[in-house]
Amino acid sequence: MKLTSIVSPCCAVSKRLLCLLLAALGCISCETIYTDQSDCPRGLSLRFVYDYNMEYANAFPAKVDCVTLYVFDEAGNYVDQYVETSDVLADENYRMQVALDQGSYTLVAYGGMACGKQSFTMPTFSRATASRFEELYTELNHTNFVSKKSLHPLFYGRLNVTLGVDDFIEETLYLMKDTNNVRIALQQINGETIAASQFEFKITDDNSYLNYMNEVVPKGTITYTPWAQGEQIVGSWEDNETPVSVAYAEFSTSRLVAGNNPRLTITNKKDGKQVFSIPLITYLMLLRSDLYADMGKQEYLDRESEWSMVFFLDDGFRWIQTHIIINDWTVRLNNADLN
Repeated sequence: MKLTSIVSPCCAVSKRLLCLLLAALGCISCETIYTDQSDCPRGLSLRFVYDYNMEYANAFPAKVDCVTLYVFDEAGNYVDQYVETSDVLADENYRMQVALDQGSYTLVAYGGMACGKQSFTMPTFSRATASRFEELYTELNHTNFVSKKSLHPLFYGRLNVTLGVDDFIEETLYLMKDTNNVRIALQQINGETIAASQFEFKITDDNSYLNYMNEVVPKGTITYTPWAQGEQIVGSWEDNETPVSVAYAEFSTSRLVAGNNPRLTITNKKDGKQVFSIPLITYLMLLRSDLYADMGKQEYLDRESEWSMVFFLDDGFRWIQTHIIINDWTVRLNNADLN
């Protein structure tokens, strides 16, 4: 018996298995199999993972509340986009089903851009306008180059895939976080109460524009001012009676990159004198040198997104440049000239 055509609603793999089984029984010879695969899955089943953090654990279900996927063909032309904003993203088993024909594609994903509370702006893409991969970007929303809001988390990831005829493949797209929260605390060594209203806090950086490769492109210096500030009692001195208070300020910034020179500046409002003005990244990297010496500078800045720094002031509200606390680790300053 010779079978030259099999028509079935099953997928190609099932039909090959059936043909091989019948051939093994001596019933048929499988030369050519024509199949109706209209009900077979094609394209891509895509998993999203955010483990580019200091815990090396997938935090996508907990941290990403919306995702936008852009699809570009091998020539960089816009093909399509997919958006998901529902609670299914909180399920570890969530997979986005992407319909793709045979070919090679570049996939770019953004987390936090389709939620209605996004803190960045993106271009509008369509096939009618012949949009291209290199035209993709995100730009921080600001008012006259001042940002004082808690930024909605922004994530970025990119993946190249190739599909053959009637392929259905599973892939994973890895994301990184592009937003940071920086908490600054000031503590006076004499134990007196200190108020945040006594100071002006700011971070300056030129990092508001991220291109299609997630690279920071200079567009003008942004001044980040605190989205929250106040005072807090954190314990008591050795006499167990005098409370220890700190003044704090929290900032939210776009991506920190090693090639930039963001500065953290604190000024005493009473006399207009600077308490200090320091290169922020230089000080953040003091912690990496002790704990993550083998990790590249940019990787460390990208993996860590929550920063806290405690500075100690003398009676004249001057910074005591002997040590600081960064992310709960005490860093001794042997070289006071780090400006």
